Amino acid sequence: MNSIVKCFFCLLLLLSVSRIAEGKELVYTVDIKDEIGPKVWRLARKSFDEAYKEGADKIILHLNTYGGMVIYTDSLRSLILNTSIPVWAFIDNNAASAGALIAIACDRIYMREGANIGAATVVNGTSGGAMPDKYQSYMRSMIRATAQSHGKDTVAVDGKMQVRWKRDPHIAEAMVDERIYIEGVTDSGQIVTFTPHEAMQHGFCDGIAENIEQVLEQEHVSEYTLKSYQPTTMDRIIGFLINPMLQGLLIMIIVGGIYFELQTPGIGFPLLAAVTACLFYFAPLYLEGFAGNWEIVVFVLGVILLLLEIFVIPGFGVAGISGILLIVGALVFAGIDHVPFEFLGDFAGFILRSLFLVVSSSLIALGISMWVGAKLLGTRKWALALHAEQRPEDGFVSVDMTVRSVVGKVGMASTDLRPAGKVIVDNEIYDAVTLWGDYITKGTAIVVKKYQSGQVYVEKV
Repeated sequence: MNSIVKCFFCLLLLLSVSRIAEGKELVYTVDIKDEIGPKVWRLARKSFDEAYKEGADKIILHLNTYGGMVIYTDSLRSLILNTSIPVWAFIDNNAASAGALIAIACDRIYMREGANIGAATVVNGTSGGAMPDKYQSYMRSMIRATAQSHGKDTVAVDGKMQVRWKRDPHIAEAMVDERIYIEGVTDSGQIVTFTPHEAMQHGFCDGIAENIEQVLEQEHVSEYTLKSYQPTTMDRIIGFLINPMLQGLLIMIIVGGIYFELQTPGIGFPLLAAVTACLFYFAPLYLEGFAGNWEIVVFVLGVILLLLEIFVIPGFGVAGISGILLIVGALVFAGIDHVPFEFLGDFAGFILRSLFLVVSSSLIALGISMWVGAKLLGTRKWALALHAEQRPEDGFVSVDMTVRSVVGKVGMASTDLRPAGKVIVDNEIYDAVTLWGDYITKGTAIVVKKYQSGQVYVEKV
């Protein structure tokens, strides 16, 4: 084992020496050209990890995004700020909203002609309207802190040396809040959005370039090797499965499958669909570190308690309620990335967001399942349990009590009674049992002594 480790480190050393001898810098590029969400965060994290392992000298983010989810934006921002490798941003076209925050976190910013940066107001992902002020306040503090992280420079202004922020945090805040007025930069009521030249004037752009090669040229990097992380097929599959919309659909299949299996026990297909959806829901979250072992165990325990309540324990009590709570809790916590917990003191918002996804998907699935069940199975539309009322017009009948009329009559054993068998009384055949458990042969005369619980009891004459 030790020899293998030594060989591995020797290989790394040889590669490093070879690259140094060539005089080339290793530059890793990371594409951020989609909405910033689980998929982008996952690939960015893998790219940074590979850049570390390869000993990259620079990381360049190739940005063209209109924004995305605050959770993953904050995670990516923190990843950039905490890395020891210089990170530059090349804004190909747009760095709006969350994209602006990520760009500001980088050590250097380059923009292509026609690109823009700014408009970082937090908006509702559904309606597109601005979120309440508490969300804007959080974004203001985050973008202000990000701008301040680059420190200050001493610059000459009108022949005098002044100490100024490299990236003015007040201007960064104005990208979020339209109420902030900055003389010469923006008017009150307008969100700050910069063109490349405006961004250079105010310290939010270090140069204009048409591509990454020009960025490196302006940074006086002449000898370099460009490399990027190549997503695998599994990366693409996992990125697809951890999409929040697909997760909501999987939850609907889980709930709907369980409901139909309970309505039509023994069919198997609804249960198979629910189990498959569970695998597709938990597997990628587990592989990505979202879901832990305890969340999977809690989910399985919840299902077991629910099944026990339905098939073993009468009524609907502690076991059933506990099972439902455990299932919902497991789905909620499995859908939360553990990364935001490291950066945010108040993570209640993330729990509520995941809870809303699970509960809303479950209710929609339950409603659809009940409606489909009423159409296909003839069950009551909103029934969660079996019918409590068994009416004669629906085909329910009680035990036939007319058999009581044969009590006291004489008949004959049509089979051997050992002690159960059949007897003939008034030319009718009845199931019978000997009264004392004795043996009566076929053809023996018998008398019916009593009728109880649907059973005729006889003895020899």
